[in-house]
This record gives sequence, C-alpha cells and structure tokens, in this order.
Amino acid sequence: MQQLLTRLQQHGIRFSDPRLLELALTHRSFVNERGDHPYPSLASNERLEFLGDAVLNAAAGVWLYQHYPTYSERDLTTRRSALVRTSTLARFARELELGQAVRLSRGEQIHRLHERDTLLADAFEAVLGAIFLDQGFAAVQQFIEPFLQSKMARIAAGEIEPDYRTRLQEVVQGLHGIQPTYTMLAAEGPAHERLFTMEVLMAERSLGIGQGRTKQIAAQAAAKVALTTLAAEGLA
Repeated sequence: MQQLLTRLQQHGIRFSDPRLLELALTHRSFVNERGDHPYPSLASNERLEFLGDAVLNAAAGVWLYQHYPTYSERDLTTRRSALVRTSTLARFARELELGQAVRLSRGEQIHRLHERDTLLADAFEAVLGAIFLDQGFAAVQQFIEPFLQSKMARIAAGEIEPDYRTRLQEVVQGLHGIQPTYTMLAAEGPAHERLFTMEVLMAERSLGIGQGRTKQIAAQAAAKVALTTLAAEGLA
C-alpha cells in the first residue's frame, strides 16, 4: 500500500482519508473470506467502481472536448470509447502497479486474479472514485490527464482497437432510427473464469451472439457478428 501511495503522490494525489484508497483496493472475495474485516461497513470496492466509471466517462469526455475542438460527435464518441474500455484501463492500472495492491481472497490469489484485465480495470475505476470523494472532480481530471494523453498518442500512432458496438449503433440508427439492444443470455463458470454470452437485437430481430470474459467483450463480439450479418445483406 505504501508503494502505491508513493506512486500516487508522484501523480499529485495525496489522500486525506487513506481508508478510501483501502476500500478502492478491496475486492469482494476478500470481504467474503474475512468476517473480521476492520471496516465491515465499507464492504468491497464495487460501489466505488460504479462511481469511478461515471467520473471517468465525464473526465474523458471533458478532456476530449477541450483538446480536440475539430472532432465531430462521432470522433469524440469513438475516442472516448477507446479511452475507457477495459483493456485501456488495465494498462493504466499496470502502469501504477495496482494489481499488487488489490486485496484478494487466498483462492483468488492462487488463480492470479490480480493479473486479469477486468480486475485491474475495476480497481482503476474504484481508485478514481476514491480520488473523487477525497479531493473532487478537478483532482480526478489532473490525475487522469497523463494517461489519456499517452493513450491518444498511441491511437495517433495507429494503435486503435475496432469499436464494433459504436459502428453497429451508427448502422442501426441509420437504417431504422433506433438503437440496438443487448441481452445477456448466460453467465457460466466460476467467478474467476466467468464466460458471458450476449445477444444483440435490432428491434425484435437477433443480429448476433458473442462470448467473452466480460459483458463488454461479449457485447463487442456480438456486435462484430451483427455487422458481418448486415454487411452480407448490403446494409453495413
């Protein structure tokens, strides 16, 4: 924890209430395993993750709007999606070495859950939520800006992953003026190896089914199938 505090200080973050950072790094498996948790009312980092996700989307949106005045709404949406997706946040977390600080149950440690993109991305969002509660939105903006800059530089150099969901939304809206909808069909396997199955629909029509280790990845896979289906019909 002390090493992480030092790294955060290098980014200009000094917690007034270190327990918020402790909470941000507490996985639900740790809470479930230990009935003697010193702050039982704090529980796991899931609520902070929810808050951090909202704060991150706002901070990334504001930053893009201010720094890329010639971008269209579509450009801004595409870039924001690339900035806040799981793989990007996991990379940010690895730069901070967050995985080493996350508190897990002994079983999850054995399964090396702290190395997985989903856990790292969730922890990064939870830390943003903690920073927001401790120091406010301006501190989150200051903290996240170097990460956003580095990712945008990689995008400019040609490193950008396809965003099938955004592309499908554009196609479906163009065809029918509606948005595609996603439904989770299944979530199988143990918590550390969950496999999600998602279906994407256009009104009542099923366009594709995809699987992945997170709902986001599964939805992207389903959207990719849908685009292939629509392209075969000359619609995409």
